[in-house]
Amino acid sequence: MPRRPRIHLANLPLHIVQRGHNRDACFFADEDYHTYCHWLGEALKSTGCLLHAYVQMTNHVHLLLTPPEPEAISRLVISLGRRYVQYINKTYRRTGTLWDSRYKSSLVQADDYLLLCQRYIELNPVRADMVNDPAQYRWSSYRANGLGQADPLLTPHDVYLSLGRSDADRMEAYRALFRSELDADAIGDIRTALDQGQPLGDSRFLDSIERATGQRREAKPRGRPRKQLAESDGAEDQLLIEI
Repeated sequence: MPRRPRIHLANLPLHIVQRGHNRDACFFADEDYHTYCHWLGEALKSTGCLLHAYVQMTNHVHLLLTPPEPEAISRLVISLGRRYVQYINKTYRRTGTLWDSRYKSSLVQADDYLLLCQRYIELNPVRADMVNDPAQYRWSSYRANGLGQADPLLTPHDVYLSLGRSDADRMEAYRALFRSELDADAIGDIRTALDQGQPLGDSRFLDSIERATGQRREAKPRGRPRKQLAESDGAEDQLLIEI
């Protein structure tokens, strides 16, 4: 069965997950996390992509960003992947691949799903039982979005900015979103959308993607059906459309 092409659309948020090869580690020491962030910052500058949230886990990375043009995503992933892999191979005297061959991605409907996706990303260390509170984890965007810690990588999305009239109000409202756990169905929807390369959004959003691409885009539940709330460094198999 042929792989479904990725869809990258200009000015629409995109959730990306890139995992270590065979789910092996891709970060081994603090300096590795810092180096990845350095090259991520360089890639953001060169492509014009805006980063809204991220988390660096031991064996994978989540990014939530908005590209100015469809091709910018491929350029960012290729540039970042090449430079970081060169650093890791040189530092640890290793050879071969570091990442899985294909990253996973899902378009995100901004109005109703962007903050849900940010919570999913920044709560990864909590779900993995690495920390009890996202603020305890050093390698994510939560301390910036929720506590005001400076992070030059981030550009807040308009949806985040709408949470309050001042920085303090926004951060307080953002932290309030984390007082309850993510609904299990919401987690399942995000994971299914990533796994299948499908948009995350409501029926109107899915219809707009279909009109833009000519393809029906709808995440199919795995196993027993349930109601839907509607994770490579290569550039192959992508449908690039500007809207």
